Amino acid sequence: MAEIRVENLQKNFGDFAAVKDSSFTVEDGSFFCLLGPSGCGKTTTLRMIAGLELPTSGVIRLGGDDVTFKRASERDIAFVFQLFALYPHMNVRRNIGFPLVCQGVPRDEIRTRVEEAARILRITHLLDRPVSGLSGGDRQRIALGRAIVRRPMAFMMDEPLGALDAEFRHVMCGELRALHDRLKATTVYVTHDQLEAMSMADTIAVMNEGVIEQLASPREIYDRPASLFVADFIGSPPMNFLAARSSLAPGATTLDLDGAAVAMPALRDGVPEKDLVLGVRPEHVRLDDASRLRGEVFGAEYLGTTQVVTIVTARGRVRARLASDVKVTPGEQVGLSFRPERLSLFDKASGKVLRSALHDEAPQRRREMAHG
Repeated sequence: MAEIRVENLQKNFGDFAAVKDSSFTVEDGSFFCLLGPSGCGKTTTLRMIAGLELPTSGVIRLGGDDVTFKRASERDIAFVFQLFALYPHMNVRRNIGFPLVCQGVPRDEIRTRVEEAARILRITHLLDRPVSGLSGGDRQRIALGRAIVRRPMAFMMDEPLGALDAEFRHVMCGELRALHDRLKATTVYVTHDQLEAMSMADTIAVMNEGVIEQLASPREIYDRPASLFVADFIGSPPMNFLAARSSLAPGATTLDLDGAAVAMPALRDGVPEKDLVLGVRPEHVRLDDASRLRGEVFGAEYLGTTQVVTIVTARGRVRARLASDVKVTPGEQVGLSFRPERLSLFDKASGKVLRSALHDEAPQRRREMAHG
């Protein structure tokens, strides 16, 4: 396996820039996700790494070698598509082994590699079955097996679970991550599904309109979004946004919202008067009768151990994730408060974050105490 390094990658189709000056590194053996809505440039980026598209400019390095303009067949990369593209006239064994046949690998080695891949994917019992009539999950395993037998330097996966139903997609997420951990394979995975990315990836690149808006771990992206787009795209329900126009002095610890002073950790740099957006995740919203920030309960969505309560305020709707035993009634007036250390503050014009949720300082404190 090998590190993948992408430097200033650009792809234009005429006057349209599908990918704009993207740079990132996929570490050797890591699971890297390109995440974003349809048309954001994630699949185009993947295809350029795989050699199926040529970039307009930029550099792609695989294992230290410049492969920017090499053909796909020269890159030692295996590609898994959303549509399984199996050969219906071949059984499972022959489907998996077909890439090795094309490479002229000896028959005995083909048999060994196919059976090894089948054991890893737990489909040994299907090897002599025709592919027609197999379930979507089994077909996806066969497509993965066809990639595994090649023993490539890296795996490219373009929404490989998109054709599966929601319940089985969840199961396959766990199996794919477990497969990755067994193979220690460098993997680049494209998806529009945030749950797939958050549950499997070591690192996520969130893309929007050809630009990587944030490159970080799943936890960092959820807790500390770098832009309004990331904050809105990640999370179910997504982050709440409350608009405000204000100026903040250096060290400011409150933001005025309709006469309510919302507490937040000190802002290092001052902010001139401008349109701001305060962001808070639903799980960090509390009902607080003493708060001057008020709203009317619109409704509640029962989720078993929790409920998502929608509250209409003068600044917009706020969703609060509360314990299921909290009693609320549509039309009821309630006060709201937020966990100050979990708030994010954005510049509305640029969409960029000015201050995001604080890191968990507990591990650092524990280390200091251990050495103290």
